[in-house]
Amino acid sequence: MASPKSGVKPLQALAARRGVLDRVRAQAGLRDRSRPLVWLHAPSVGEGLQGRPVLEALRRTHPAMQLAYSWFSPSADQFAARLDVDLREVLPFDGAREADALLDAWRPNVLAFTKLDVWPVLAERAAARGVRTALISATLASNSSRQGFFARALLHDAYASLHAVGAIAADDAARLVHLGVRADRISITGDTRMDQVWQRAQSVTPSHPLRVLLAPSDQSAVTLVVGSSWPADEAVLLPAVTEWLAAFPNARMIIAPHEPTAKHLDPVVAWARAQGVSFARLSELEAEATRARSDASDARVATVPWRVLLVDRVGVLGELYALGDIAFVGGGLHNAGLHSVLEPAAFGIPVLFGPKHQNAREAGEMVSAGGASVVSTSAELRERLVHFTINSEARAQAGGSAQSIVRDGLGSTARVVSLIESLL
Repeated sequence: MASPKSGVKPLQALAARRGVLDRVRAQAGLRDRSRPLVWLHAPSVGEGLQGRPVLEALRRTHPAMQLAYSWFSPSADQFAARLDVDLREVLPFDGAREADALLDAWRPNVLAFTKLDVWPVLAERAAARGVRTALISATLASNSSRQGFFARALLHDAYASLHAVGAIAADDAARLVHLGVRADRISITGDTRMDQVWQRAQSVTPSHPLRVLLAPSDQSAVTLVVGSSWPADEAVLLPAVTEWLAAFPNARMIIAPHEPTAKHLDPVVAWARAQGVSFARLSELEAEATRARSDASDARVATVPWRVLLVDRVGVLGELYALGDIAFVGGGLHNAGLHSVLEPAAFGIPVLFGPKHQNAREAGEMVSAGGASVVSTSAELRERLVHFTINSEARAQAGGSAQSIVRDGLGSTARVVSLIESLL
């Protein structure tokens, strides 16, 4: 089902395959057969974020259990390295050799897939060995290509073989049955991301380093946090922000492009310079703070002035929303798909994004609840920014509505853990 990334040369693919097989076989000695093992497979970071709360909960509630994690996308390598698991390995192919090697080495009791991607060969080989299989935080969009005839024919047996499925909502469950899942094996467990983003938001206390470093000196300041933006988003965003910053001297923007590379950062720097807007990079501020801490006797360390802060490293966006009064989430004006709108919602701030959000259920729910707005043009975005800047009551009301989507979904992780426990 999965295949190497487009453009990978055959010899590179073969080398990667051999490397995986060698590493997996070497892991056999790490498996303690006296302890049950739950294996979670999440192709990319998005699915991994849904699985991480479950792994953490299993570690807390079943410390004797062993945990294994596999993934597909190279972008998830660093994410996987940070997980508290006993065994981990990239899985670049849904092939019989890879599946058998992992099953031989890890000997799982339960294999759980996340969101939607059930790998047919892996599921088949696991079932043949008596491994119980599950799909967690399962969702299937109404416009998904998987509902087509050929996709259903190809995947039907894999979905039908699952022993348990935890669907996010009832309409997901109905579509999954159409895809092949047995109706008597589905329960509604919700989306574990709600617990994940809520827990992360609660960890950003007033003494959090980013809050201390970036807190505005002007308490009337209104901060827009732009998360995971693409050039297509910025083409609409930056003209609107230009006018917004000019109209409101106390307004400021923190922007985290989707990839903190020169290709994505330099255009934002060029825009800020062209507008004469003071800007800084997060790395500069963090370096300055480090210097100040190392020389506590010097109280005259200058503060880098900025109205635009460019986030030039990964791993901090989820915390940066704590500093925001308004959020703009990227991807809705780009074909890559909308980034997480739940992260800013967990902090209780109104959320703005582009019209391409059909595959993000929570985005539509947030719009319906009044916690989010869809913007397609710079004029629409400027109007929303002005509205929320001058009307703090409207801002608080919209933020509360966005946050309620997250609050109402809490508890999913415990339900998924119970589902997995039922298979052990």
